[in-house]
Amino acid sequence: MSTIADNIAQVVSRIRAAEQAAQRAEHSVQLLAVSKTKPAQALREAYAAGLRDFGENYLQEALGKQAELTDLPLIWHFIGPIQSNKTRAIAEHFAWVHSVDRLKIAQRLSEQRPAELPPLNICIQVNVSGEASKSGCTPTDLPALADAISALPRLRLRGLMAIPEPTEDRTAQDTAFATVQRLQASLDLPLDTLSMGMSHDLESAIAQGATWVRIGTALFGARDYGTR
Repeated sequence: MSTIADNIAQVVSRIRAAEQAAQRAEHSVQLLAVSKTKPAQALREAYAAGLRDFGENYLQEALGKQAELTDLPLIWHFIGPIQSNKTRAIAEHFAWVHSVDRLKIAQRLSEQRPAELPPLNICIQVNVSGEASKSGCTPTDLPALADAISALPRLRLRGLMAIPEPTEDRTAQDTAFATVQRLQASLDLPLDTLSMGMSHDLESAIAQGATWVRIGTALFGARDYGTR
């Protein structure tokens, strides 16, 4: 049975091969381990294999793991939908938030970010495929939202995040990710981050400019939502 360390090595190999195929610099793409529903011990194994950045979707679950793993210098990313009553804890306990799609949420994160911590790194989630079931601002609303968030004092707007409609068609994957890249390029802001690509489509995302790929299943195996 493959171990988490084996899985990480395989995913890193895929990332490096995709960088090379896209003629991008080696290590220009970072691996964000999506650890939702996985126990703290799994994160310890991933840390031992070299990972430092972990993405969580569920706040209470994430806070529990953070409490168990205080001995490790992990970098925590919040990547799930954000409710207003969760912003304070997110602002206090995470270094990155990839899933901001409303100005109200960004304002609360800015107001509630502790002064002793560095600015909170923010990605705006864009609903690039127009799916009703997906979070994210519309491409039309993006410019005004990006300008407003970039002016908030305790946040650092880094770029965009997207979860395109799942498909195994490489052309469709490329089209969706290229749209996100174009949207970011159209913003007159100093952005450096594209958070896009998961286990099934990371090669396409990297070809279209991803700087973070968010990988869960390929690292930790299938998720058991009954353990939450």
